[in-house]
Amino acid sequence: MAPERKFFVGGNWKMNGNKKEIDGIIGFLTAGPLDPNTELVCGVPSCYLEYSRQKLPASIGVAAQNCYKVAKGAFTGEISPAMIKDIGAEWVILGHSERRNVFGESDTLIAEKVNHALSEGLKVIPCIGEKLEEREAGKTEEVVFSQLKAIVEKIPLDKWENVVIAYEPVWAIGTGKTASPQQAQEVHGKLRQWLADNVNAEVAQKTRIIYGGSVTAENCRELAKEVDIDGSLVGGASLKPDFIHIVNASQ
Repeated sequence: MAPERKFFVGGNWKMNGNKKEIDGIIGFLTAGPLDPNTELVCGVPSCYLEYSRQKLPASIGVAAQNCYKVAKGAFTGEISPAMIKDIGAEWVILGHSERRNVFGESDTLIAEKVNHALSEGLKVIPCIGEKLEEREAGKTEEVVFSQLKAIVEKIPLDKWENVVIAYEPVWAIGTGKTASPQQAQEVHGKLRQWLADNVNAEVAQKTRIIYGGSVTAENCRELAKEVDIDGSLVGGASLKPDFIHIVNASQ
């Protein structure tokens, strides 16, 4: 991680937790100790967003795991950025591979969601990443650049400070397979170069690019040592007390 980029860790709870379990997570996060130089955000199921925001320390951010591309209307089952802000949360995760691959969300829809969330004043964690067959076919760059291009075209230049990009190779999510630090760094470096070539050098240098995909207390420090890996987006491991080690990986 470069010194000008603050280390960032997202804990994506996915569709897990109830009030009792969330109290337990809040308990170990509150006890810490957490590295004050790490920005920490928890991705919370929508029905627990307000509960979690009220109970978590103010220093820990709260993110919705999805939202829609307009402010309100006849969109049963969706929530809007305005609603997320109204209950005190300020982040949203968009385009996670599960949204893409389980729920069929397209690059275009995800880009529209990112644009609307930013315009409403939310901070956004857009996710990109290739499947195993795409990596094995040598298409990693083609896939992630295409996903990134769709999103970048919808990000106004003055909103980049509110964007943290998550690279999550789909084949490594929840499988126990992790991209090696070198594999992850290779993609992160190419993504940063793509930003320099297609947005500008300042955005490329300042934007945090975090890694997701079976990040654990055991491998998090090696990942954090890589120059273009600015943190992690963590799934199941964020539900357990060992998550503290991942938050503190850059110490």
